[in-house]
Amino acid sequence: MAKEALARERLFALRETIARMEGRPLASLDAPAAEGAASSSVAPSPQDGQQHLHFPFGLYPLDTALAGGLPKAGLAEIRTGELRNAGASTGLALAFCAFLARASEERGEEPAFLFIGERSVAREAGELYPTGLADHGLGLRRLFHATPRRLEEALWLAEAAISSRAFRAVILEIAGNPQRFGLGESRRLSLRARHAGSLLLLLRQGGGEEAGSTLFRLEALPSPSAFYRLPDGRPLDGTLGAPGLAIRVEKSPDPAFPPLSEAIAIEWNAHERLFALPDARIPPVRNPAGPAHPGARLPVPSDRPDRAQAPGTVVAFSRAS
Repeated sequence: MAKEALARERLFALRETIARMEGRPLASLDAPAAEGAASSSVAPSPQDGQQHLHFPFGLYPLDTALAGGLPKAGLAEIRTGELRNAGASTGLALAFCAFLARASEERGEEPAFLFIGERSVAREAGELYPTGLADHGLGLRRLFHATPRRLEEALWLAEAAISSRAFRAVILEIAGNPQRFGLGESRRLSLRARHAGSLLLLLRQGGGEEAGSTLFRLEALPSPSAFYRLPDGRPLDGTLGAPGLAIRVEKSPDPAFPPLSEAIAIEWNAHERLFALPDARIPPVRNPAGPAHPGARLPVPSDRPDRAQAPGTVVAFSRAS
């Protein structure tokens, strides 16, 4: 009995230490009893006490998976398994920032965002394109860009930017799963972001799943864009509509929500700066003008042979031994 009481006391001390680090109310010694009573009753909805802490997307699958929507403060992760899909993950992170900018501008605020890029990723996937940022819904007037030389400098810059509270959200891009960024660094950035009331988006390019102190983790996958929609909502065949991508929820803020094995296809409306779900039930309307880019075949080169050459005779050599 004495050993059990000592172990129970150490467990409560550890819980109180974690609660102080996270800024939550301290748990009392009768917390297990309270938890048991709460488990016997009906569990409250995540939106009941967390609605003021999130920006809902208005998409039921995504809001349910993220326990209310995009958090206003904390550490979240967006990753892609292959570096060639960096456009999908970067586009999703920038769309999140544009979505936050729209909500802040409605309150009369002028938010700023910081993108801390990785040089190795820029060499493989390219730099941010100013014209593309404007078309994506987030112009250079809102976005600041930095490319530190080392990962330690990038971590220091991200922590300083969060602590300054000058940016509504900070995007930290890293390549793969470096050993210099582990659970300790993730925990430190998470606490900084929560204390400052800012959102830190960890953009992991070409990396695998890794344990961390993130509120949620999404895998961004490329997805074909749908057709352009007419004012009545019907898609027009042969056109190019809003950018599309797929999201797979690997870690949810709600412990009761299991990870999704299937990806959720969404669209990003850069003009309205809102997300939408593609509706494939409506058949497309035929475009009388035809596609803008029919993809005409290139002419045959004039210097190539007119016919394939006959293969030579295959000679079988005897074994040397």
